[in-house]
Amino acid sequence: MAAGLGAESNNNTDPQNQKTLADFDPQKKPKRNLYASGAAILASMTSILLGYDIGVMSGAALYIKDDLKVSDTKIEILMGILNIYSLIGSLAAGRTSDWIGRRYTIVFAGAIFFAGALLMGFATNYAFLMGGRFVAGVGVGYALMIAPVYTAELSPASTRGFLTSFPEVFINGGILLGYVSNYGFSKLPLHLGWRMMLGIGAIPSVFLAVGVLAMPESPRWLVMQGRLADAKKVLDKTSDSKEESMLRLADIKEAAGIPEDCNDDVVQVPKINRGEGVWKELLLRPTPAVRHIIVAAVGIHFFQQASGIDAVVLYSPRIFEKAGIASSDKKLLATVAVGFVKTIFILVATFLLDKIGRRPLLLSSVAGMIASLSTLAISLTVIRQSHEKVIWAIGLAISTVLSYVAFFSIGMGPITWVYSSEILPLRLRAQGASIGVMVNRVTSGVVSMTFLSLSKAITIGGSFFLYASIASVAWVFFYTCLPETQGKTLEEMGALFGNFRWLRDSKREKRRNKANEINGDGASNVQLGPVSNGN
Repeated sequence: MAAGLGAESNNNTDPQNQKTLADFDPQKKPKRNLYASGAAILASMTSILLGYDIGVMSGAALYIKDDLKVSDTKIEILMGILNIYSLIGSLAAGRTSDWIGRRYTIVFAGAIFFAGALLMGFATNYAFLMGGRFVAGVGVGYALMIAPVYTAELSPASTRGFLTSFPEVFINGGILLGYVSNYGFSKLPLHLGWRMMLGIGAIPSVFLAVGVLAMPESPRWLVMQGRLADAKKVLDKTSDSKEESMLRLADIKEAAGIPEDCNDDVVQVPKINRGEGVWKELLLRPTPAVRHIIVAAVGIHFFQQASGIDAVVLYSPRIFEKAGIASSDKKLLATVAVGFVKTIFILVATFLLDKIGRRPLLLSSVAGMIASLSTLAISLTVIRQSHEKVIWAIGLAISTVLSYVAFFSIGMGPITWVYSSEILPLRLRAQGASIGVMVNRVTSGVVSMTFLSLSKAITIGGSFFLYASIASVAWVFFYTCLPETQGKTLEEMGALFGNFRWLRDSKREKRRNKANEINGDGASNVQLGPVSNGN
């Protein structure tokens, strides 16, 4: 009987359902889109502006304090105030980019920073210097908001994580350049050295103005303006296939409220999708999905900065001094090592984002940060309480500073910008991203402007214990509130959010799928030729 059933099954086998060994070959990944990569690189260069300012101020502050005869409190304010000033730029960038486009907003950001860098370079006193910081801060705010949004909107889903991490890559590259600038110009006379360090930051802005000529406009912005033909041209160039280009265009049209069968070159877009009522939908009457998205975006930006990265990057010469390095040259060289490690590990992260996924990288990154911060706090406390040089503690402190920035750069650093830019719906993306940048900059400003005072109040070791505690809370938040977004199109993100029990549901779904694979007929239908698929 069984044999008969098997024979019957074999005779009735549909040849279309049979599989051969070739069917088990892994699918070939699409080649990386060079056009989209080039545009993302050019857009992300705006992030060099912030990175250079962070890096250069860590060393320039030592010479500014001596030259202008200012207190530690004024140095704290000088270091962190750019983050507060950048709020103006990040809040204005959403409306500006909806008005003049993503591409020309990038040019505008570069022009503002160019003016600010020159003002800082020619500053004659503390007040003049603060004026330059204000102008540069507005430019940084624009750059921070627009680069991740533009790159996310331009990139195909297969490489969006890779490309959207570019702004963080260039921030780290800028930090390294700032550290190198510190060391290079430190040999100049006191009154000239720090001015050269700050003023030379205007140079990247010039390259931005030229580079933007080779960049396409965001296809999503073009659709929002009703320019469907122009959007289709950009999507054809930045997608992995013609089919993907058509799907992306259809998704964007749907999000913008344009009928799917509308194929005119230029159309009228419903006014509600041009930005009106966006703030009301974001903050006053959000849907459950939008509320979850805003909580996730604001949370990841807050914890990125509250875990102390700017304290380490801005005040690394002071940290190394507390760790027992007395020579100014050696402190600056050790700081260059920090920038080098950050840059190397952010490059590693760019290749892992689309392979491993956001959640595994983020959670492992934060776990490493917690361990590094705790060990750094212990070693600095031992050094402070010892009356003699404790070589092992000094070595441990320097090593954990480097491990902290490495763990930060491989996950928390790039994923913050990738994740927050990709989860926001099209109609809310510009303004929603500006909220995230605002939280990021305020938190960064608070950390930067309180580190020296905090270290005096609870010791430098106590400060890093505090940052380790905050990072621990961050890990729990990320584990419970942030779903995986790898491989999803920007328009599919809404389905992932709105259910704060998503983690339990996703585990249940995984168990169900695993059970289906074991008990279902999927495996039994696989054939290596014309063999029986009977039970």
